[in-house]
Amino acid sequence: MKTAIKIENLSKQYRLGVVGTGTISHDLKRWWATSVRGKEDPYLKIGETNDRASKGESDYVWALKDINIDIKQGDVVGIIGKNGAGKSTLLKILSQVTKPTTGSIQYNGRMASLLEVGTGFHPEMTGRENIYMNGAIMGMSRVEITSKLDEIIAFAGVERYIDTPVKRYSSGMTVRLGFSIAAHLEPDILVVDEVLAVGDAEFQKKAIGKMQDVSKGGGRTVLFVSHNMTAIMELCNKVIILKDGQVHRIGETAPIISEYLNSFRSEKTTKNLVDIETRIGNGKIHFERIRFLNAEDKEIELAQCGQELKILLDLKVIKPNNYDKLHVSVKVIDGSDNPFFHMSNSIVNAQEFSIDNTIENFKVQFVLPKLALNEGEYYIHLFISDLVEEIDVLNFCTKLVVKSGNFYKGRLPESKLSPFLAEYTCSKLES
Repeated sequence: MKTAIKIENLSKQYRLGVVGTGTISHDLKRWWATSVRGKEDPYLKIGETNDRASKGESDYVWALKDINIDIKQGDVVGIIGKNGAGKSTLLKILSQVTKPTTGSIQYNGRMASLLEVGTGFHPEMTGRENIYMNGAIMGMSRVEITSKLDEIIAFAGVERYIDTPVKRYSSGMTVRLGFSIAAHLEPDILVVDEVLAVGDAEFQKKAIGKMQDVSKGGGRTVLFVSHNMTAIMELCNKVIILKDGQVHRIGETAPIISEYLNSFRSEKTTKNLVDIETRIGNGKIHFERIRFLNAEDKEIELAQCGQELKILLDLKVIKPNNYDKLHVSVKVIDGSDNPFFHMSNSIVNAQEFSIDNTIENFKVQFVLPKLALNEGEYYIHLFISDLVEEIDVLNFCTKLVVKSGNFYKGRLPESKLSPFLAEYTCSKLES
């Protein structure tokens, strides 16, 4: 199969806190060594791994280091890793937004990318004008763009605002139009960053379906960065794990995602959520603590199936404001990210939470009158959002350990046969 992208010895170095090397003397030294004397850049011999959790000894860090990847035509490749692993830097280099420090990339075909909200848009131009401008940048004729115009507008769902300057669009509208342009102008290679998380659930589903159509129907190549493992599993046939700016693993989707999730789970039983780094969202509100309580409001380490369980969440407002229509959710999953149940205030209360700008901390409590999980180990995903975007998302933030109880008067089925326990009756009926 033909190679769509070939990446060889790709590295990207930054100096912390400055542009370039930071001083004229450093820049002259680099220019003299490389341009005049034809020698290796002296700053390539220094620098540290991009571990943002530690202080380090050098101002130079490698956002990417010695990346070698072959991506075949028609592959749908998921790129995953913790925040700061180098995912967005890699996509920016692939999309030619920035240049690599060393190494090379060979492309086979035309590329379209969506890296962040508003990528490639001129804010003073209308949505329609931006469609034509983006198509022209990709080398398409006006006739070709016009033939796709109605389809692009319909998919984005912005018909009413298509002749309005995009500076007046919401972030959701902007990303819908940006993705629609990138996906419909028939690129050979489509590059999409986590920006799709800005869209609502309906649009995310449409976008994933469209990327599947692009890859399967047209044999085009898709590179997709996401923290949503369900989307990666559904869409991608290969996955790359980046860790500290280097390729940690690359291979088939299912085993790679399993390995990645295992690296988070380990023995995670912490109830303190303050220092968790793998957060997704705009960060305006943070989950700070999670506690499991029994019916007497005593904190417990082990939950018991069939007994009342309370899940108490402490939240801190990082950026005070008037927040309307907040959705707070708890999802309980197993070690392979298979969901068992999902709880949300917007479901059980049929309404959202609101807080005003005087609130600094608040609590949310979910109560399960009769815990319907068999004995075993489970994990918790936490999620808070408003109607526009995700605010704080913590995946696998803690472990929920459930011990045997009296759900069926102590006669429990094997956990592997039935991790979830349903209330039911059984009787023999006369024919």
